Parts: sequence; structure tokens; C-alpha cells
Amino acid sequence: MTPAEIGAVGRLGGHAFAGLVSRIEQVHLAIAGRAFTPIGPASAPARVIHDSVTRGVYLAVRGAGAAAGVLGGEAVSLLGAGGQPSGREPGGNLALAALNAVAGDQLGPDLAPLAIRMAVRADGRDVDVTAQELPAVFGHPTPRLAVFVHGLAETEGSWQRRGSESEPYGPRLQAEFGYTPVYVRYNTGRHVSDNGHDLAGLLDGLIAAWPEQVDELLLVGHSMGGLVIRSACHYGRQESAAWVDRVRHVFYLGSPHLGAPLARAAGFAGWAFGKAAETRPFVTLVNGSSPGIKDLRHGYVLADDWADCDQDSCVRDHRGDTPLLAGANHYTISATVTADPGHPLGAVAGDLLVQPASAHGRRGAHQHIPFPVGSRHGLGGMHHFDLLNHPAVWAVIRDLLDNTAH
Repeated sequence: MTPAEIGAVGRLGGHAFAGLVSRIEQVHLAIAGRAFTPIGPASAPARVIHDSVTRGVYLAVRGAGAAAGVLGGEAVSLLGAGGQPSGREPGGNLALAALNAVAGDQLGPDLAPLAIRMAVRADGRDVDVTAQELPAVFGHPTPRLAVFVHGLAETEGSWQRRGSESEPYGPRLQAEFGYTPVYVRYNTGRHVSDNGHDLAGLLDGLIAAWPEQVDELLLVGHSMGGLVIRSACHYGRQESAAWVDRVRHVFYLGSPHLGAPLARAAGFAGWAFGKAAETRPFVTLVNGSSPGIKDLRHGYVLADDWADCDQDSCVRDHRGDTPLLAGANHYTISATVTADPGHPLGAVAGDLLVQPASAHGRRGAHQHIPFPVGSRHGLGGMHHFDLLNHPAVWAVIRDLLDNTAH
């Protein structure tokens, strides 16, 4: 880690400690309130004294913890000067991704070294999308680009999933179809719509600065990444971006177009915790503190989906109908842990995180995203993260591309 990152980790620890103390304080005051209320007005003097002393004590503890985090981080950063950025180390990269997933929207200026920005990635670093740098990074650019967008708490390295005997999709697309693979990393704790805006801008810059004239774009999104792609396509079309008309194929691998059960369950738990003063302080711990996680409850892809509701207290689905990008082929691939993807248990358990109905955008009569029937593919005997690199998934991708090429 760099000194700046180490210092930010110390400050983050101080923030986390202060947040925990604040939650304990709120529970303390709520319990005390229940004790004082039955006594009525006679308890007012004692309650004022109690609450004043309590707040003073907790304020002192919070301040001491935050100061210790800052001073500890700064001290360690001086001893660790000259370290490698976390993004260059697989373990550090994943740790940053997880942190950004749960608190990415809260990493303000003092924690900026820990915040992930949306960027093209290569060799563990961000690549500037300029006509000067791209040729140096992509030595043999082609007119066809395959852009990979990962899911929640993942990184560009997730596409090179260890333990799989299958060669990653990027090199295969390059060898068999002439696509140059481009990997994107982003802060998955932010709203999907915010990341969609940023991806639209990034693709615009990438097309403009690419060393070759770009004739075709293929987009691949895993889980949340598929929602970010749909969002980017919407905003790109809205802004008449040049890259939009170059999109020929979009693959959605286990993307929760209609939401994910675990995210919805966390939302309901948070709603229930919010009903009592003693448990209200812990709402954000159970319902997913980041906007990105909350968007996964119902598959929100646009700002209009969440703008008119408080996502901490509202459990209703406000998702609007977002048309698929016209002119492109859209393919959904789902997985089930059951060997038979059509098994009733597979329909419920799905890939353990996303159900097939959500991955294919079809649930009941009123929830429907118009993916063509022939473009929906279900695979059995695998879980959510197998979709990142699996021979059966590649076989589907290859066959679909072969069929459209003839």
C-alpha cells in the first residue's frame, strides 16, 4: 500500500469506530427513553442530566477513537513509505473492491486514496484513455472491441477466475473473432445510474482515442455489470454518443434485471429494524449501506428509478421500463446450482444470488424486459461466480457469435 492509502485506512478505522459508538449511543438513549417515559414530567430534570452526561461521554469516546485512527494511520504511513498501490496487488485490489462495494459513496476527500474511479485497467493500473497511452498498452489493437464490466465487489481480475480450467473469454474472443479485450473497473457502491453515466463517457473517450477506427463493440457484463451496461446504453443514446451505434452484441451473465433476493431480503430487514428506536441505528448494517447494493433489490438502472423514494425505508419496486438498446443483439445467460436448469429448485435457488427469472427479465405477467426468447440461455450445475469463466458459458457465447456471423 502507498503511504496515502495507509493513512486513509487509519482514518477509515477512526470513522468506523466513531460510527459504532454513535450507534451504541442511540440505542442507549432509546432504552433510557423507554425507562423515563412512564414516569412522565417528573422525570424531566433527571432525563436532561442523564442525556447531557451520556452525550458528553460518547462524544469524548468518538473523538478519541477517530484521533487514534488518524494518528495511527499517519504513523504507519511514514514507516511504509514507498509501497505499491493496492490496485497492483490481487489481494489489495479485492479488498478495495469490497470496501467500495459497501461504502463507496462515503469515501469522501479524506478517504479519496481508497476510492475506485471508473477506468480501463491493464497490468494492475488505470489506463488513461488517450491517443498517447492506448497504443502503448494495447500493442495490437483491432477495429473490434470487447468491453468487460464486472459485478458487485469484483475487479477486472475476476474475469481471470482462478481454479477454472477454461481460458478467459477475452483471449478467446481475440483469438477466434478478432476482438481486442478491454477491462473496466469501477466503484460498485455507487448508484448503477451514476456508473452508467460514467461508463457512457468512458466508452465515448475510448472510441475517440482508440488507435484503430472502431467498427464494432461487444459488451459483456457480469451481475451488476449488466445493469451498468444497460444504464450506459440508455444515457449514451440519450446523449447521441458515437459509440452507441457501434454496439453489436451485449451479453448479460447472471445480471439481476428484476432484482436479487438477498438484496431485497436485506431491504426488508432494514425496514423492520427501522420500526423500533432501539434497532433503528443498525438499519444500514443489515440493508446494505451503499446505493449500489440497494439498486440490486429491484434492478434499478436509471436515476428516475430511485429518485422519488427513500431507499432505506421504502421496499416497493419503483423500477421503470428501460428499453434495450436498439440495433444490438442482447443475450442473457443464467445459471442454476441444480444440474437441470429447468428444475423447480433451480428456479428458486438460481445461482445462489440471482434467479433465472430475474436474469432473463421475465417474472409473471407484469415484470418483463423484452429479451428475445431465442437469446435467453440457462445453464445448470454452476453458481454465480462460475459465470465469469466457464467452458459452458463460452460455448454459448461462441455459438451465438458464430450464428450471427453467417
